[in-house]
Formats: sequence, C-alpha cells, structure tokens
Amino acid sequence: MIRTLGLCAAIVLLTAFLGIIALTVSLFGSPERTIHRIAQIWGALILSMGRIRVQVKGLSRIDPNRSYIFMANHQSNFDIPVLLAHLKVQFRWLAKAELFKIPIFGRAMRKAGYISIDRSDRKSAFLSLKKAAETIRRGTSVLIFPEGTRSLDGRIRPFKKGGFVLATEAGVPVVPVVLRGTWSIMAKDGWTIRPGDVTLQVLRPVPTRDFNRKAKDLLLKKIRHIMKNAFESDLGGNAACSN
Repeated sequence: MIRTLGLCAAIVLLTAFLGIIALTVSLFGSPERTIHRIAQIWGALILSMGRIRVQVKGLSRIDPNRSYIFMANHQSNFDIPVLLAHLKVQFRWLAKAELFKIPIFGRAMRKAGYISIDRSDRKSAFLSLKKAAETIRRGTSVLIFPEGTRSLDGRIRPFKKGGFVLATEAGVPVVPVVLRGTWSIMAKDGWTIRPGDVTLQVLRPVPTRDFNRKAKDLLLKKIRHIMKNAFESDLGGNAACSN
C-alpha cells in the first residue's frame, strides 16, 4: 500500500507538470502532434515508475500513414498509459462534449485534436458521430474502448454500438487491439498498483466498406469475435491475426 501511495503521488505530480507543458503548447499554432508526443512521454514514464513491462505484437500490421479506428479492450486505468506509450502512431481520443467546456482544459483538448461527442440526446449524438466520421476520413485516427468502461473481472464485456456507427459512417478500417495483463496490475475495484508484464497485440485491420449503418451490429459481432478469440487463445491470438 505504501508503494501504491507513493506511486500515485508521483503520477499526480508528473501529470500536473506535463499537463502545464501541454496547456502552454496548446496556446500556439496547431500543436496536435506535439501534445500527443507529450502524452506518449507521460505514458512511458508512468509505466517505468510502476515497473510495468510491455511486449508489443503486430505493430507492423498497420500503416502509420493511414487513418484507422482502433478498438481496444478495457481492463484497467493502466490501459491508457500502455496505449499511449506503445501504440506508435498518431491517434486521438473521443471525449464527452462536457469536457470541452472546462476553461483552459477544454481549449487544450480542442488543440490536441480530441473529438467531441455530444450525448445529450439522440440527434446531438448522431450529428457528433457524423462530424467525427468526417474528421477521420480526412486522415485522423481515433482510439475507443468499445466496452465503454473497464472490465470488473478482466474478461471482455459486451460492446456498445456507438463506435460501430462511427466506423460504418467513416468507412475506414477498424483495428482490434488486445491488451492482456493490465487487470492484474490494477483492477477496476482495486486500490493496489502492482508491477507486472503486459502484452499489447495489434490484430489485422478489418475493412468496413462492406458494412453500412444498418449492418453495424454485424460489424460489432465480427470485431468482438476476433478480439475475444485472440484474448482467450492459448496461442496468444496468433491464428486470429496471422497474415
């Protein structure tokens, strides 16, 4: 517990320090790539402080010059540092519209290229997803957690439909990303942070051109099947994502 408290304090100080730098950078020009680089450094330092070792598989399956919708399973608060530090491409997060209304912080999020999703009503949500799809088609990759929240037991939960509406609207490939090991480092209902080993596995991109909005449920089932098989496979999912 003492180790966890010390690590939490260090993370808070690191976040505040790099956050001030990111906010300062956000005041000038178009700093999306720079802010993402700061976030990558933040993630790498947190993993180093926590003695968390990450093995990456399948990164060569993606083209850094293409736009994708990355979909990752969500096990722990440590998923975000792992993805930032080791998914070596430029990507942006989808974020609730309310966060963009926070003074200074909201400006930094807009400058970082984060995409606002307004969930206040069905019409606003639809317009937000349509706008997000246009941004993606212009060349911006995004990352979402299709489960919507962290798993309580480490297993892959049911997926929500919003990300698949976005995928069919944008028409870009979905890249399933499987994380293993972060749940044992810090579970959703736990307070202890443990050192450990994590695997980040990038699976083969799944084209979405044959899926329209009416077929979003079929795309959801396909992506979840791929991710669940890879996650649960004794072979580490190699058969599911082999070229």
